[in-house]
Amino acid sequence: MAHTLGLTEPANIELPKISFAAKEIDVAEWKGDLLAVGVTEKDMTKDENSKFQNPILKKLDGLLGGLLAEASFEEDFTGKAGQSLVHRLPGLGSKRVGLFGLGQSASSPAAFHGLGEAVAAAAKTAQASGVAVILASSECPSAMSKGNTAAAIVSGTVLGLYEDNRYKSESKKPQLKSLDILGLGTGPEIEKKIKYAEVVSCAIIFGRELVNSPANVLTPAALAAEASKIASLYSDVLSANILTEEQCRELKMGSYLGVAAASANPPHFIHLCYKPPSGPVKTKLALVGKGLTFDRFLLLVLNVLSGGYNIKTGPGCSIETMKADMGGSAAVFGAAKALGQIKPSGVEVHFIVASCENMISGKGMRPGDIVTASNGKTIEVNNTDAEGRLTLADALVYACNQGVEKIVDLATLTGACVVALGPSIAGVFTPNDDLAKELFQASEASGEKFWRMPLEESYWESMKSGVADMVNTGGRQGGAINAALFLKQFVDEKVKWMHIDMAGPVLNDKKQVATGFCISTLVEWVLKNSSS
Repeated sequence: MAHTLGLTEPANIELPKISFAAKEIDVAEWKGDLLAVGVTEKDMTKDENSKFQNPILKKLDGLLGGLLAEASFEEDFTGKAGQSLVHRLPGLGSKRVGLFGLGQSASSPAAFHGLGEAVAAAAKTAQASGVAVILASSECPSAMSKGNTAAAIVSGTVLGLYEDNRYKSESKKPQLKSLDILGLGTGPEIEKKIKYAEVVSCAIIFGRELVNSPANVLTPAALAAEASKIASLYSDVLSANILTEEQCRELKMGSYLGVAAASANPPHFIHLCYKPPSGPVKTKLALVGKGLTFDRFLLLVLNVLSGGYNIKTGPGCSIETMKADMGGSAAVFGAAKALGQIKPSGVEVHFIVASCENMISGKGMRPGDIVTASNGKTIEVNNTDAEGRLTLADALVYACNQGVEKIVDLATLTGACVVALGPSIAGVFTPNDDLAKELFQASEASGEKFWRMPLEESYWESMKSGVADMVNTGGRQGGAINAALFLKQFVDEKVKWMHIDMAGPVLNDKKQVATGFCISTLVEWVLKNSSS
């Protein structure tokens, strides 16, 4: 990424290389820095002599002279989700032994993903180089295969270990070099699942880094360059086409160009296309992401200052996080990166982002302006801050023109969806029940949270304009539904379409850093539509 302001350039930090392996060896014989045991509350049950009843815990405690049971009692460790207990105890080949709570029962990818994150945190603290993970319960939940369980642990470890230190002058490198997963079997199938988890996790990290990058670094041109790099890396299956402002004008993308007009940084319309390395294409899909690399988020009063400007906003409106307004595009390109490595057969995927900045200048849109989208529909701009949907309008028309059968668009679109669903759940809007079912099946594998919202057609009355085909915002009530109804106007009726409003989960609510949300789900969805 090339810097454009402030002489800021991200450091080129390589991701730590960790060797993951599934092994079947006796837990007492494993040698390393940290032996991590995932336990449920049931696993922590003890007999009348305060001895473990679980076979694995009983064996470990015997080798440790009863110290594990004693430590768990003294520190009130009961196996609740999020609890951890790590001690340096003599008697095993590992320097440290840790118990990590999984809750009442471990029945979802999220539980084992959380285990991986907790193990990564403990490995950081202990500066551990070699770690092993074993589950006290020998049987995986019926809903999850052992391979999927291992994959979730690997994904949690990779993402838990990762810290985005590219913009810090100093950073510590994690010491973890290897992680063995014990007791879940061995062989090609579980190895394939582990490799898949590594690929998707690295794609999620890529997406996080895009969202975390400040707007003075990640301009529309820089985002286009990052997308082009993906296509170059996997040129056997991916191609890139970056449309210039003039080319967008020829395609009559007035809605998109209206948003981009005020910025000194020109817009870049980004189109990546995945085609399988061999075999026929049976399904054509499109992933469309909102790509506002910065949104000036005007709410109250523009306060002109020496050397730049700042904008006074209402309570809870953090303009400094508006760099995350391209979270939809990060999800789309993260998925492209993963799919470029996985190479599914039988499916063609178009990754489309209308990237630009929403800024303030004498050339920018004014309230009351009318813009014309590339399908000929006219839009009265009654709110210049509802700009994301204007860029998506032309992106959706373009996607339909690629001859796709299904479209999923992703956007940090409305605060209304965050109010409705909170910071960790994305809203799903679609008139197609089958498409909704596909998405929710994909999310079961990824562990990400979605909730289907209504597309109440009667609300469209509030979106009608007296002088154009529509306005770009309706009333305050049902804001997320109104936004979805607006986008629906730019999708061909023959195309199955879904809108995902991810304004809440794009950032970690506590740390205010990117989550890489939806990348894993999108990859799963594409694979379910493939012949692989």
